[in-house]
Amino acid sequence: MCYLIAKDVDKVGCVALRTTHGKHLSEFKRSIEKKIGYEKIQLVTISRPSAYGEYEPYRFVDTKEEFEQAVVSM
Repeated sequence: MCYLIAKDVDKVGCVALRTTHGKHLSEFKRSIEKKIGYEKIQLVTISRPSAYGEYEPYRFVDTKEEFEQAVVSM
């Protein structure tokens, strides 16, 4: 298990999706990066939110669709 984090570099907080490592995660991450670019939004995979206070507060979402929608609207 891991968390995919989307962080706007100019704002406080992030969006987080609980997921698993693997090819599907890599492909999902790349598809989002194609839509949003690489400059403003940082996509990071972390093991546990409590270890990464710099991304707080976390806004957890339940689905890939919800995550993608939240990231695109950042």
